[in-house]
Amino acid sequence: MKSFLEKIRTPETGVSFKMQMIVTVGVILFGFALGVLQKWIDGSPSNIFPLLIQQLDLRNYFGRFAIWILLATCISIYSKSPLRASINTFLFFISMLAGYYLYCNYVLGFLPKAYMMMWVMISFATFFMAYICWYAKGEGVIAIIISSAIIGVLFAQAFSLTQGFYVYHLMEVVTWFIGVIILYRKPKEFVIELGLSVPVALIYQLVIPYWG
Repeated sequence: MKSFLEKIRTPETGVSFKMQMIVTVGVILFGFALGVLQKWIDGSPSNIFPLLIQQLDLRNYFGRFAIWILLATCISIYSKSPLRASINTFLFFISMLAGYYLYCNYVLGFLPKAYMMMWVMISFATFFMAYICWYAKGEGVIAIIISSAIIGVLFAQAFSLTQGFYVYHLMEVVTWFIGVIILYRKPKEFVIELGLSVPVALIYQLVIPYWG
């Protein structure tokens, strides 16, 4: 199995433990800060923000899945190994939730435990999903399928395919576009990747109706 996976993508070696820890601490701090920022935006009156921020609807944007899929993908594919991808992605989400719900509890004075537990379970799932996601930047059919699945899910968050074609939210379109850029491949593979992402998005919308 190890040799099979290394044919898709080989983990980088020679990275010092100290450097790995620096990256991990940075991911944790970023996650915590983003969690606090998200809840501060969510708990603040919309009229205190500039008109552009209000029009982009960042409050609801952070409450939907696309941005978190993109951030998890970035952390995963730019890690040095699939194990580091799993660790860093999991710690990012746990620290983000810590910042978010500590702000809820100590600043806003409430703690939605049921909603919090749902996101904690999702965070545990990201440990395994990030391991797979790391191979999206590899070579061969498996890597193309994984990257197509990621782009397809982002596409499904941005555009309606089952009830006429239209844009759900502008920020999700931007998120999908960034996902396409970071998962760009050789031209022929890129065409296949984008082509496969469409049925992935269609199946996603048929199985999981859009609710955002």
